[in-house]
Amino acid sequence: MLSDPRGHVAIDSSGMLMEASGDVAAKVGDTFVVHMDREALNDYPLGLYDVTVEIVTFEKDRENAWTVHGQLDLGHVYGYQLEPIQEGTLVTSYYDWSAAEQSWKDAAIFPVIPESALRATLGILARTVAPGKPRPLARPNERPPQ
Repeated sequence: MLSDPRGHVAIDSSGMLMEASGDVAAKVGDTFVVHMDREALNDYPLGLYDVTVEIVTFEKDRENAWTVHGQLDLGHVYGYQLEPIQEGTLVTSYYDWSAAEQSWKDAAIFPVIPESALRATLGILARTVAPGKPRPLARPNERPPQ
């Protein structure tokens, strides 16, 4: 799901990812195209556009990270780390803009996607791969809200 271009579209909570084309990512350097609509966020009037997703970290069933190339190459990275736990797989989403050029950092556009959207995407992922099951807990003594 996380290395499949269509999987990215299926679990996206931002509403920006419209469709994807390309093969399932299997190694660093693999790319695929995502057809985007920034108007879903109602923040920047970019309209419809395409980006190329380039895999920058790939460890099968452990980590998948990518950067985005398009009209604006910001230098930020999105990724997922996967950790096997007793309840299933703990998935951590991360977003790193530390390598972005200073001019982009100074423009105060980061984070491009709010943390709430990244968290929502994890919820969509959980119900997509394990419908009806509770999300795995990060710590054994942590309990879901009542």
